[in-house]
Amino acid sequence: MSAHASHAPAPKRSGLWDWLTTVDHKKIAILYLIAGGIFFLAGGFEALLIRLQLMYPESQVVGAGLFNELITMHGTTMIFLAVMPVIFALMNAVVPLQIGARDVAFPFVNALGFWLFFFGGLLLNTSWFLGGAPDAGWTSYTTLALNQYSGRGVDFYVLGLQIAGLGTLIGGINFLVTIINMRAPGMTFMRMPMFTWASFVTSGLILFAFPAITVGLVLLMFDRLFGGNFFNPDAGGNVIIWEHLFWIFGHPEVYILILPAFGIISEVVSTFSKKRLFGYSSMVFATALIGFLGFMVWAHHMFTTGLGAIANTLFGLATMLIAVPTGIKIFNWLLTMWGGQITFPTANLWAVGFIPTFTIGGMTGVMLAVPPADYQYHDSYFVVAHFHYVIVGGLVSGLFAGLYYWWPKMFGKMLNEKLGKWNFWTFFIGFHLTFFPQHFLGLMGMPRRVYTFLKGQDLDVGNFISTIGVFGMTIGTILFLVNVVVSAKGKRAVADPWDGRTLEWTIPSPPPEYNFAQTPLVRGLDAFWIEKMAGNKGMTPAEPLGDIHMPSPSFLPFLMSVGLFIAGYGFMYHNYVVVVIGLLVTFGCMFARSVKDDPGYHIHEDEIEEKGVKA
Repeated sequence: MSAHASHAPAPKRSGLWDWLTTVDHKKIAILYLIAGGIFFLAGGFEALLIRLQLMYPESQVVGAGLFNELITMHGTTMIFLAVMPVIFALMNAVVPLQIGARDVAFPFVNALGFWLFFFGGLLLNTSWFLGGAPDAGWTSYTTLALNQYSGRGVDFYVLGLQIAGLGTLIGGINFLVTIINMRAPGMTFMRMPMFTWASFVTSGLILFAFPAITVGLVLLMFDRLFGGNFFNPDAGGNVIIWEHLFWIFGHPEVYILILPAFGIISEVVSTFSKKRLFGYSSMVFATALIGFLGFMVWAHHMFTTGLGAIANTLFGLATMLIAVPTGIKIFNWLLTMWGGQITFPTANLWAVGFIPTFTIGGMTGVMLAVPPADYQYHDSYFVVAHFHYVIVGGLVSGLFAGLYYWWPKMFGKMLNEKLGKWNFWTFFIGFHLTFFPQHFLGLMGMPRRVYTFLKGQDLDVGNFISTIGVFGMTIGTILFLVNVVVSAKGKRAVADPWDGRTLEWTIPSPPPEYNFAQTPLVRGLDAFWIEKMAGNKGMTPAEPLGDIHMPSPSFLPFLMSVGLFIAGYGFMYHNYVVVVIGLLVTFGCMFARSVKDDPGYHIHEDEIEEKGVKA
């Protein structure tokens, strides 16, 4: 670091400017959580309208065109703009603390990743007000997504997801480097907490999966905006290539979503059973194996496209195989609880509710792995039920468990347990009421993505119950928001409210800017628990107390993202002056970042001691 950095005073920031310029991973976590929460509410509202339309046969709540826009935006918003940022929120808040690091490897890139995601999502959602949302389904299959069959909304999809996906990609790279390079002394790979392991494998999946969707989106952009013919069969294009590119990304994406939830459940179940996680090393290898096999199953989404018996057999077998490491995890969680001193705060209710729900989703997944059977299930409500059991019953339950567990660490406040339990039961019961009947609707022949159905087909009762369940999920979500507001005025959280096992519970809640006054020395798995069992009050420091170097805040990530946001509109409306202006802003910021040295600043030793946060 440059010599004059130690004399630079800490920058004075407050209010909105602080949030727009921050590179602190803990504040970026909160930004991800707020943005993801807003998009989650938008996607949930879209789902509510979908179910109201399907509550009765031949309803007219929304028309066919708007229904197509709603199912497209619901799926796209929930997958890319709601659950992904909440996962990144928890990764940002927790991973550096769990590995004993003072920051992520690239704080500037971390901030840039957030703002790219946010402005990509904003661009996509402005389509509602600028001539109609995308309407080709969340998978945007060609030729349906080409100009002759879809409106301008698909342009918003193509450009918004490219910008948001770039943010996710650089975020994944940042976490890979952080976990490889910034672990505290003694924190070997096989001593890392399971959530950190899950985040590590997830980041690797992001690195390899997101380029595939980026290539697909660029090709589709050329088809739609510049007269290309990659996917137009009339001009020699091939629609199956889009399916391959989309699902080579799309299936690893499912594991990008669910693996962090597995990590959360491992942390929560272990803490509230007062036991070390059963079969830690097998959990690590199962996580890595799921990541590896996740790239070998994508064509099970394409059994009915005519790839042939050999391809279908191979992908069917690979899909069945991936159930094995997932099953290992289920049994390890059950055996962790076996004989443990189990308590059931809200976080553990979500974790225990996750296990049977996700198991049901996994079982229907194995059913779908059989190609002849898949010919019957394909594009029916059975697939909708399977997918939501995995992603809502699994992932969203995992995220709620993580939020209730780490909320005190992120915000320094305890969430209300009574409200939390109401939140769990209303959402959990509402979820099963919504999606369990859909298995049978699918088996009775109801196709997915249809905006209405006729009387007298025995589909009335299932659809009615399914819509009633959505109200339970809505009430649960509202109760969580009420809990957040109530807890803001509630009691302050202590450093270790759950009698935790890992390093994040050794520091105050919320953590100071520099996380650890002294980098801790890790002696084994469940590092904090080992020190507790040895009778120590805290972690043994691995270094003497000294000045701590911090990165400077920067407005450039925000501006760079705004530049791409502007350029996106220019491409869409073929206004190349706007494109040039947007790209000049982005490349100007990149140039400024390249030529200007960022020395950062130091927090002095006496300031750390004054704050009383000695390790």
